[in-house]
Amino acid sequence: MQFVPSESHSPPLNLPQFTKNGGGVQENSSNFIVNSAIPWLVEASGICGLYIHIPFCFHKCHYCDFFSIVGDKKAQKTFVYRLLLEIKTVGQQIHDPISTIFIGGGTPTLLEGHLLSLILDAISENFTFTDEYEWSVEANPETVTPEIASLLVAGGVNRVSIGAQSFDEQCLKSLERWHAPESVERSVHYFRDAGIENLSLDLIFGIPNQTINVFREDLHRAIDLCPEHISSYSLTYEPNTPLTVKEQRGEVQKIDEDLEYQMFEETMEILASNGYEQYEISNYAKPNRQCKHNLLYWNNGSWWPLGPAAAGHIAGRRWRNVPRLSQYNKHDGLPPIENVELLSPSGQAGETFMLGLRLRDGIPKKRVDLLLSVKDGGWRTEIIKKQVQNGLLAWSPNLHLTTRGIMLADTVIGELLMDAPPMVDTSNQERNG
Repeated sequence: MQFVPSESHSPPLNLPQFTKNGGGVQENSSNFIVNSAIPWLVEASGICGLYIHIPFCFHKCHYCDFFSIVGDKKAQKTFVYRLLLEIKTVGQQIHDPISTIFIGGGTPTLLEGHLLSLILDAISENFTFTDEYEWSVEANPETVTPEIASLLVAGGVNRVSIGAQSFDEQCLKSLERWHAPESVERSVHYFRDAGIENLSLDLIFGIPNQTINVFREDLHRAIDLCPEHISSYSLTYEPNTPLTVKEQRGEVQKIDEDLEYQMFEETMEILASNGYEQYEISNYAKPNRQCKHNLLYWNNGSWWPLGPAAAGHIAGRRWRNVPRLSQYNKHDGLPPIENVELLSPSGQAGETFMLGLRLRDGIPKKRVDLLLSVKDGGWRTEIIKKQVQNGLLAWSPNLHLTTRGIMLADTVIGELLMDAPPMVDTSNQERNG
């Protein structure tokens, strides 16, 4: 079972369309090298979101595979002034009002206060916002002070996502997560006092040696803090992370799959009974408090990336800014890019199914019909019929995963994501029991 992390970053897309060539990046649909996103920026339209990546952490958590740098406070100033130039360059070209901004990392709240203020001011000065914009910032609870909380609110931030992960000291130790459980409650109070009315807490389940009772306690302690939004992710063992290396060496052991399923089921039940609607497989919110930036991702919208390793998307084209700070800092305007992909119409349809079916509301029938009508994409009609018969998909009126289908989301979504029909019948590849 795999639940996709994380609310704050571009959706993980394990798509094999990236090719590198001589230090540049090649778009599969053509044969030219792309070293900059400038041509796309000049022609960009319909962009309504920004993702800004702050790469600094004071400690690298053992499960994390996002680009981050530990220590080196001297590098913060150089990076921020470089980022300000990028913000100005992008802001000169994007004229549509922005409805959602997410500053993630790394640990944005680790930046020195005056540097963080410079970033917030630059965003406000170079972009226009919609009336009901959402501006989120990730926060590590151990780095939150009353000053940081007030600074964020003064800069225009109206939503904060706090990385709690667990309230159990042993679980935090297993994750190599450097914060004390009590710092979560403390940071919540700081943000509330500063005026933040939209808070999210992140939790992780499936941690080695985590019991169902420990996870239940995590859920209830999160609920007691009354956040408007809770994200609950299954721990994933990403390649080349310290956690995965430990697992391969036998130093840690993955929890039993049945226990992991039980944790997921109880997440849905406990949060629903406390007024949190599951609007996406791993995300739950009070009424009208769904994360707009999440929804931008899951609805396959367009957003622009800022900062090293930040990923962007415009109408089927995806790319990532270079994930090396030394290389990022060398450029005054837009940074070099890599991992460029431009999907075929059928590939774009598959990606839209993959993202949209993660939402509990699913995909409207008109959009499904449009996706099935693209060139070389009609074969998905039979996949949908089969999974409706299997009880994993349903129409009511949108196409959506059933409760049972959520438990087998990888199977259903994986079939629809493919760029060509499956070569074998996978209708019986369901979890036994």
